[in-house]
Amino acid sequence: MAFGAWYKLLEFDLSNRQTRDIVVPDDDYRKYLCGSGLAAKILYNELDPSLEPLDPRNPIIIMTGLLTGTPVPASSRHVICGRSPLTGIWNEAAVGGYWGAMLRRTGYDGLIIRNKSPEPVYLWITDESCKIKEASHLWGKDTYETNSILLEETNGRAKTACIGPAGERLILYASVTHEGIHSRMAGRGGMGALWGAKNLKAIVVYGKKRNECRYKETLLKEVKESIPPIAQAQSVMTSFGTSAAVIGAESFGDLPIKNWQLGSFQEGAQKITGQTVIPKYLDEHHSCHACPIKCSKLIKIEDGPYAGLRSHQPEYETLAGFGSNCLNDDWEVIAAANDKCNRYGMDTISTSAAVAFAMECYEYKIITENDTRGLSVQWGNPEAILGMIDLIVERKGIGQLLGKGTRNAAQELGDLALEFVIDAKGMELACHDPRAFTSMAVNYATATRGGCHLEGLTYFYGRGIQVPDLRYLSEPRYNHGHEGSAKICYDFQNYMSIFNAVGLCKFLVPAHIGPKIISRWINCVMGWDMDMDEVMFIGERIFNLKRMYNTNCGISRKDDVLSNRIMAEPRPDGKAKGVVPYLGKMLSEYYELRQWSALGIPKTDTVKKFGLDVM
Repeated sequence: MAFGAWYKLLEFDLSNRQTRDIVVPDDDYRKYLCGSGLAAKILYNELDPSLEPLDPRNPIIIMTGLLTGTPVPASSRHVICGRSPLTGIWNEAAVGGYWGAMLRRTGYDGLIIRNKSPEPVYLWITDESCKIKEASHLWGKDTYETNSILLEETNGRAKTACIGPAGERLILYASVTHEGIHSRMAGRGGMGALWGAKNLKAIVVYGKKRNECRYKETLLKEVKESIPPIAQAQSVMTSFGTSAAVIGAESFGDLPIKNWQLGSFQEGAQKITGQTVIPKYLDEHHSCHACPIKCSKLIKIEDGPYAGLRSHQPEYETLAGFGSNCLNDDWEVIAAANDKCNRYGMDTISTSAAVAFAMECYEYKIITENDTRGLSVQWGNPEAILGMIDLIVERKGIGQLLGKGTRNAAQELGDLALEFVIDAKGMELACHDPRAFTSMAVNYATATRGGCHLEGLTYFYGRGIQVPDLRYLSEPRYNHGHEGSAKICYDFQNYMSIFNAVGLCKFLVPAHIGPKIISRWINCVMGWDMDMDEVMFIGERIFNLKRMYNTNCGISRKDDVLSNRIMAEPRPDGKAKGVVPYLGKMLSEYYELRQWSALGIPKTDTVKKFGLDVM
């Protein structure tokens, strides 16, 4: 009897409406775990760099983690992987909620979606059957309405994942919205556009199968012991969610302000942080599968111009993006913008970055009201923030350009506009400033999907979070200097690569869940004898494999760069005043640690070391 995983994927060919089961060798799970690790192996072997990302011949891989759906705390995650239409390179969008655990209960570890349907369709997957169903009646509907209709058509206890108008219209940072109003978002890199290019509107899952853990009693004992310290360490998250991070980010000089130009936003941060708004607007707490943290919230606005709005709480990135980065301190405007993005199916990080970029272009008269359909796109203008979101999805005026991402838009607007782009490899930076934590400069520059904070999360250590297993216990934290930053990035990237492969939420990190306990959880579920060193080795293998995918897409050291504003313009005040990252030196040290060439390409011996020469 197989334990822990089903060792089986379900493949859909949308062009001819065929499905088939694919058996995955046992060794692949030990080598890549599952999740984005196994997806990387499949996509690397199938990559055709000559195809454009939106070419329907490019497959989409949706994979649960090795621990997804088990009793392990925060084991809710699944990933949607493919070639990003925004960046043209590797992309994975991880998401929590209950969808991944429910897919596991259908008897599959993941899905492979191939080719394009002649007309809109959705997939209906249960533990008894899998069907490709007509979805023309859903095309054009937002994600909340789509969720409601699909639950009526299938099973009220099913879990949905769908695209909205942004994905249908191929906005390059369209997301995939899960579970309706709860809006668990596979947000970054444009996975929603990949669905739209295949005429895939939604995937609905419902199952009742349960795969047994090898050492269930031992696992349950471990889980029981781990939950209280996790809950205690993350009690602020339980109360306020990620919105509580706004004040802390501002105090470290980490909060992006006015398209990353300014250094302080103290009064504004106080107005939009969770500690201020949650007591007034909280409607209910919500949890992902098996999670003791319960960071998700639903909020409701009772009166004023947005009265009646009930939606998912804006997360930290959304608050920073539509808040401080647009010089807006009106939380209700941010909540309305967040709701629009969730309904349309759009990444709030890239969308808010596009709005801030447009505001600076408007200030310098690169764009005018002729481009914005009459909107006065001034800093902090609520009508501009909300109106620009509509223009992007409707592909009208300047929205036609902004829907391609800020770098693509700037290249069409002219050289000066490129000064206002804050990205890495075409992906807009997440809302953590590498001038506040210089190890994040290395992370952003080398992250496999571009401007992604989650691949390293080194600012966790900079803010005092300890990782005993990796010997990160105390000062010095190297926040502003280059010494030690490359090593921090290297260690944390290897560690973080484990999470999307096993399906765990990275909010376990502040609760001191390191690779040692993760290896024990894996062994209890799978019946293996894996130790911490092997887990970290697998994390490093997965990171190298994704880099190999990117080098086949043309990525090298020339692309491991950051925007001029980050590299050459220090913040004028605040905690990170005067800091710029010394990226060149840190990169060279990082490449040596990785055993990559001076050009940032994995060496032949490195490829062999991780067994990636034969896959």
